[in-house]
Amino acid sequence: MKNISFLIVFMASFVMAYAQGPQLTFESNVIDYGTIEKGSDGIRVFRFTNTGDAPLIIEKVYSSCGCTIPKKPEAPIAPGKQGEIQVKYDTNRVGPIRKTVTVNSNATDQKTVALKIKGTVTALE
Repeated sequence: MKNISFLIVFMASFVMAYAQGPQLTFESNVIDYGTIEKGSDGIRVFRFTNTGDAPLIIEKVYSSCGCTIPKKPEAPIAPGKQGEIQVKYDTNRVGPIRKTVTVNSNATDQKTVALKIKGTVTALE
């Protein structure tokens, strides 16, 4: 009986060590708008890949202020496939851009990821 219990624990540990689950890997965690003019196109995209072995679900995406509107994929991302999170910054606000977009998912490696956008919006001359 002792040997069977040991075998069960050993097998469960082995399976858990190799069970990967969904993995969220971004191409970059920062988007630099650079210097852009007021009223410019404020849409940018964070691209990612599910590098795991199970479907990845982006559960929630939110920003640090109302001037940044993120859009998440609605469908699960299959293993090995890519997805994107679109971010729209209100470029009618002149000045520096320093915002955070937070992504919550079912990824086993990192359930919460902080993405950054930065740059400067200048007034039209």
